[in-house]
Amino acid sequence: MATIKDVAKHAQVSTSTVSHVLNKTRYVSEEITEKVKAAVELLNYTPSALARSLKLKNTRTFGMLVTTSINPFFAEVVKGVERRCYEQGYNLLLCNTEGDFERLRFNIDMLLQKRVDGLLLMSDELVNQNIDIFERHEPVPTVVMDNGDTGFPTDKIQDNAYKGGYIATQYLIESGHTKIGCIRGPIDKPTAKKRYAGFEKAMYEAKLSINLDWVETSNFECEDAATAFKKLFQKGELPTAIFVCNDMMAMGVINAANSLGLSIPDDLSIIGYDDIKIARYMTPSLTTIHQSKFNLGRQAFDTLLDKIQTKRESDLEIQLEPTLVERNSVKKLL
Repeated sequence: MATIKDVAKHAQVSTSTVSHVLNKTRYVSEEITEKVKAAVELLNYTPSALARSLKLKNTRTFGMLVTTSINPFFAEVVKGVERRCYEQGYNLLLCNTEGDFERLRFNIDMLLQKRVDGLLLMSDELVNQNIDIFERHEPVPTVVMDNGDTGFPTDKIQDNAYKGGYIATQYLIESGHTKIGCIRGPIDKPTAKKRYAGFEKAMYEAKLSINLDWVETSNFECEDAATAFKKLFQKGELPTAIFVCNDMMAMGVINAANSLGLSIPDDLSIIGYDDIKIARYMTPSLTTIHQSKFNLGRQAFDTLLDKIQTKRESDLEIQLEPTLVERNSVKKLL
């Protein structure tokens, strides 16, 4: 089996130069880089990840924690992170919490024991419990995505959920709707609170009253949202439009509405939130609020890498701006 010394000898360079080429830790001219790569390929050299991590005191591995990978929203964010990991030569260890606080603590302990270079966290349980994830470990650079306050220092990248909820509701109002309901996410989750607050602001500015019979709470998933809509339906008169606070719930609402003999958007207009990829392929295609999930993942990776490389001590807070995507699930009444 070839060693790094064999590669260096064949390429007629030092072992440190080979190391810099393979690890991208210093600029090496294109000519020498090509010579080293050719020697690596010819000799079928495979670097030892363990030896490298011991020498450089890093593992070129990031840990990522998400509430669930089933929701397409999380999958698209993870895709953005994975792409940047591949481009920058990093490994990714992905863990799901499934909403279980003990599983969250176990996964964080496991990732830190594996000496990951940094953490990317997208889990509401961190906010609800307000825990210090580093109480038993040496702190590592961390980026929290799409979340609220935490009990530890971290960079944050968040969607402007308040503005997104406002835009969604304002669009319904501008489309001529005055009887507007809302199926919101769990009231203890910061994202859900902010989207609903945006809904309230738009209704207040338009001098429209909020009928609490048309407001139901769900858990950001299809099945529970379908149940929430059926509860709303049973109360009597329906609104003409509903702001559903994520696309997964919007899918559940549309399915439930169809099962009750309602036509979307002729009988009921629906606007969602997130713009997951399948939203455009629903029937009807879903008008929704877009937040760039792939770019959220890419930016989270780049922010974490910047913190590691620059040894930046200050924490950043980056806010991504949502935009409206107009499709076919909202009827114009004007």
